[in-house]
Amino acid sequence: MATERQRIQRNIVRLMQIMLGCFLIIAIRYGILQIWDGPDLAERMESQVRQGFQLQSPRGSILDRNGHELAISTITKSLYVDPNHVEDPAAVAADLAPLIGLSEQEILDDIQVGGGFVWIKRRLDYETYLAVHQMIQDKGYSTCLAFRDEAKRFYPNDELAANVLGFVGTDDKGLDGVEQSLDKLLKGEVKEKKLTTDRENRPILESIFSSARSYNGDACKTVTLTLDIGAQFIVEQELDKAMAENNPKNVTCVVMNPKNGEVLAMGSRPSYNPNQFWDYAPAAWKNRAVSFIYEPGSTFKSVVAGAALQEKVVTPNQVFVDPGYVMVSGRRIQNWNGESFGTVTFTDVVKSSLNTGFAQVGLRLGAEKLTEYAKTFGFGQPTGISLPGEESGLLFNPKDMRDSDIATMAIGQSIAVTPLQLVTAMSAIANDGVLLKPHIVKSIQNPDGSAYMETERTEVRRAIESATDKTLVGLLEQVVSSGGGKKASVKGYRIAGKTGTAQKIREDGTGYLDGHYIASFCGFAPVEDPQLVVLVVIDDPGTGNFYGGQIAAPVAKRIFSQLFRYYHIEPSSDPFAGMEKKQAGSPKHETSYSGAVPSGKVVVPDFTGLSLREAAQKAADRGLSFESQGSGYGSSQSVPPNTLVDSGTSVAVWFKPN
Repeated sequence: MATERQRIQRNIVRLMQIMLGCFLIIAIRYGILQIWDGPDLAERMESQVRQGFQLQSPRGSILDRNGHELAISTITKSLYVDPNHVEDPAAVAADLAPLIGLSEQEILDDIQVGGGFVWIKRRLDYETYLAVHQMIQDKGYSTCLAFRDEAKRFYPNDELAANVLGFVGTDDKGLDGVEQSLDKLLKGEVKEKKLTTDRENRPILESIFSSARSYNGDACKTVTLTLDIGAQFIVEQELDKAMAENNPKNVTCVVMNPKNGEVLAMGSRPSYNPNQFWDYAPAAWKNRAVSFIYEPGSTFKSVVAGAALQEKVVTPNQVFVDPGYVMVSGRRIQNWNGESFGTVTFTDVVKSSLNTGFAQVGLRLGAEKLTEYAKTFGFGQPTGISLPGEESGLLFNPKDMRDSDIATMAIGQSIAVTPLQLVTAMSAIANDGVLLKPHIVKSIQNPDGSAYMETERTEVRRAIESATDKTLVGLLEQVVSSGGGKKASVKGYRIAGKTGTAQKIREDGTGYLDGHYIASFCGFAPVEDPQLVVLVVIDDPGTGNFYGGQIAAPVAKRIFSQLFRYYHIEPSSDPFAGMEKKQAGSPKHETSYSGAVPSGKVVVPDFTGLSLREAAQKAADRGLSFESQGSGYGSSQSVPPNTLVDSGTSVAVWFKPN
């Protein structure tokens, strides 16, 4: 019994020793696996059971001022190949080619690149994606063919505002327009994610991860422009009509709100469809409103007139003798029709756009003042609008200007501007003489809807005094009502503006091109409460008619007419309505005012029986703004004789033959 007990005890001890040895072996092995081989094994496990994928956020949308979509993005599937895992390249190419519209050789070339990732075709449409996905499942190509999400840009209005919006290239990169200038804010983001899968690459607990498959991004912001899609459509429709009527090389139009500097519409022709931008010549992508510089011609005279009035080198009723041409530094400067207008007032000089009168005014201002006012109105430097490729324009150095340069600059030559600069300067005139910074971005929102940026009205400087501006507006109104811009007038509305006709400069800058012109009109309305500034520039019309008053003004008229209706702008009240009839039958008021004339006040003279020249001179002597209607001798006037009025008050006088 004792011997048997000892044998059993020895066996138990041996068993315990064996178990202890096994435990020690397991512990040592576990330590080796966890500590020594742990990182390598964890990486191997990660590669076997966890699959990496990317979450692509769509590019931020671009909207018009009323929330209409101008540019949006959708997430599409892009196909790639892992050449290292392609077992039969020829079979893969043969099965894939008819589905994606590529040749077998093109697919084989991609596979032969080698490596672990090569794009086959990017941004597939949904039907193509479904067909390729089914083929991959049926043929067992999941180890070598797969998809990645990519954002695809779409412009729902095709050509509308294309030159402003620009377009997006591969890798979600903005290449022109707002897409380029705000690319960092609009651009979508890619976020790397890991998903646990089984041996067939099927997600484990997919319901837990499904919420992570959508990603809004942090930088893809929504941009709201100041553009109004309705106004933009009106403008581009009229640009198409202008192209058909005048057969020009290009046409450009800008519509601005002069009260805050917002661009309501901006269009160019020819244009392009940003959804297929690659089908168009790069010249069609150009936004000519900011990247085209040209000599403005007579439209620039509005700035010169403002400078001359501000510096008091001229008054509206100052008399000029127009010989038809003047010689300055050996250069002949003549009127647009080559004829003499005889004795005229400065008001007539502006109304008829007489080069001889403006040349004289420019010489009175001098190079320094003329250039100073050009800069004050925003010429010679970019406006700073959020659009790429903006030009600065060209200005002479005053020290290098001869008298002929001064005279030609005063008539809109020897200076180069962009359409945006010109419409901004005209907006300053419409805005009581205050220059504003133009802008096309109204606001930017974060992905969560919170505000990232709001563009405020920005005053740059006062260009001319308010009193001077009012006089200038009166002159420009007469250009449209009874001068060279009559074809821009809209019945029932008071419109002020200026036409322009400029000979084109050679591309090498060595002179002018014979028979090639740029016709333009720039104006604002309604005069009593300006809400719209419209600029139309017609580059190199091919119909033989090249005067701004003949071909650009009618386009502006049609745009004004439609915009008045679109924005529900009420017709202007005529301050002189019925006045002529009333004054014609009313007796003279020779003793309406007597006594000392207070400072800043004047007594209106009696213009009855005076000639146009005599009446203009008399008004100038009294410090009144003079408006004439008809010809012959004074028969009636808008303000009765001997009435006490403020200095600078406008008085209309009707003339009739004896």
